[in-house]
Amino acid sequence: MTSKITTQIFRDAPIPIPSTRNTCHYSRAKFFDFDMEQGTIEDYHHQRNLLVGEDFIVSLLKGLEHEVGEAAGWLLYQIGFDWGKQDAVLFQSWFKEFYNMTLETSNLAFAMETWWWPYTAQGWGTWSPNLSARESGFFYVDLFDSAVAKTLGYMGKPVCHLYAGLLAGFFSVAFAENLCSTEIQCYAMGNDFCRFLIGSEQRIQAAEFWIASGAKANEIAERFEAGEIADEPELSIKVGAA
Repeated sequence: MTSKITTQIFRDAPIPIPSTRNTCHYSRAKFFDFDMEQGTIEDYHHQRNLLVGEDFIVSLLKGLEHEVGEAAGWLLYQIGFDWGKQDAVLFQSWFKEFYNMTLETSNLAFAMETWWWPYTAQGWGTWSPNLSARESGFFYVDLFDSAVAKTLGYMGKPVCHLYAGLLAGFFSVAFAENLCSTEIQCYAMGNDFCRFLIGSEQRIQAAEFWIASGAKANEIAERFEAGEIADEPELSIKVGAA
């Protein structure tokens, strides 16, 4: 009996990936550079960091509420949105430098985990993106240990506006679409974790209306599946998105 040996021919040569020893840098000692003389902290990507406690987060939110009232949530969302857009550009730069990949050439799940890991190292919590509904023009992100919700405790309403803006800003750049985001369940509402919906403005407005009417996250998902909001074009990485 003889066996037939076949040779796989690639149209383009596989992209070499650097050793993981050079890219696994999220330990406290390696990810952060503590300059005790200057009193500064920089992360692995040369971004300035601050160490803050729960009192800072509470004071920030209370201060915004004092200055702008009910618009505080909207303001935090806008801050997060601008942050996310800028970080998307920065991420694509160091993703190319470290892995010799772009969002277009890499596995999307790998790229998303790579983007979020610095946030986990900085104390923003862990996440689990569910991109299965991208073909319908939206998707979900689950967030665990939100720095905001964990600090505020039970509030009876969504409080992670900064995260919602961050996600909307980043994915607007990554998918080259004008995306919005809203929190459809929150640790501060008594849930085990926070869940965000990312999609078009029309879809987000519908979800927020249903939430205000008392709908839960699973009920919103069921309404989408039932076609109460028409499916939109698939969200995919666009060449040259930046």
